[in-house]
Amino acid sequence: MAAKLSFTCRWVVILFLLSSVTGQTGDGFMPGSGRRREMVPAMFIFGDSLIDNGNNNNLPSFARANYYPYGIDFDGGPTGRFSNGYTMVDEIAELLGLPLIPPYAEASVEQVLHGVNYASAAAGILDATGGNFVGRIPFNRQIQNFQNTLDQITDDLGADDVARSIARCLFFVGMGSNDYLNNYLMPNYPTRNQYNSQQFANILIQQYSRQLASLYNLGGRKFVVAGLGVMGCIPSILAQSPNGRCSDDVNRLIAPFNANMRTMVNNLNSNLPGAKFIFVDINRMLQDILVNPRAYGFSVIDRGCCGIGRNSGQITCLPFQTPCANRNQYVFWDAFHPTEAVNIILGRRAFNGNRDIAFPMNIQELANLVLEPN
Repeated sequence: MAAKLSFTCRWVVILFLLSSVTGQTGDGFMPGSGRRREMVPAMFIFGDSLIDNGNNNNLPSFARANYYPYGIDFDGGPTGRFSNGYTMVDEIAELLGLPLIPPYAEASVEQVLHGVNYASAAAGILDATGGNFVGRIPFNRQIQNFQNTLDQITDDLGADDVARSIARCLFFVGMGSNDYLNNYLMPNYPTRNQYNSQQFANILIQQYSRQLASLYNLGGRKFVVAGLGVMGCIPSILAQSPNGRCSDDVNRLIAPFNANMRTMVNNLNSNLPGAKFIFVDINRMLQDILVNPRAYGFSVIDRGCCGIGRNSGQITCLPFQTPCANRNQYVFWDAFHPTEAVNIILGRRAFNGNRDIAFPMNIQELANLVLEPN
């Protein structure tokens, strides 16, 4: 009984703090500290290895990054992030005035105060995606995990109070890369023989729309949906080209998905009362970096900082492999993922960028937006 009361009291404190956070301007800082005021109560994150921060660590999975040199530039070392340091959502969390969001697999009751990261490496919109890596948590299961978190809170505090708090939180969703890299483009999957690029994009978007609507039905109201990057230019794809150039075929393959995402966001905004969805154009940002690398401080755009073989992309970063020394000059960390330097740029531009980057508004504007309850 005492343990139950203690658990309930902690959730009461959490709910009180969630409810007491008000939207702040992006220039507000906590008195006596260098940290911004919290612009939203919490952020809930769903996605794949681009933003996973440790949910695969204890899974029987080949998609894990809880070993050196991953995390070489991260305070505390390897955590499960597929980066030398920060991911994009780490930077966004800081800009929102939040601490780094903990992974679902390790989050304590107190840590849930600021949100949970449910992302899982090798995960996809489709449940079958990423099967070659064995263990992973597809988007559908990530949504179930979020519901488990909500159920845990709601059982103690009541649905109405929880719903009011969750409606003011930010939901960041970045899915789809593995549905191409570890499904459509995999020779042991039948997908490529069943659908052309437009048909496959349509299937993904139909499923994606249903999944996002599920999060809406669970109380989410402020959504950031990230598009796919320039996947034809990652080291893994470059290594398959005899001339080491970007694959136009791969870039054309994913183009319908990114195009459909803008339409999806418009439809969701029209059809789901009291919610606001924004689309972040990762492809446009990365294209600009690859075309104008020196303007961003990069000198190496065609190989990973850590990897083996052609373009350091035939085999991704191995345990205890020595990475490049000048990591801030590399666009890509390993065969698939950007460096911390790129992730920070992506996070900052998504946060305060113009309509070419974030549509119909940026993350800062979304965080400050007051939505009418439906």
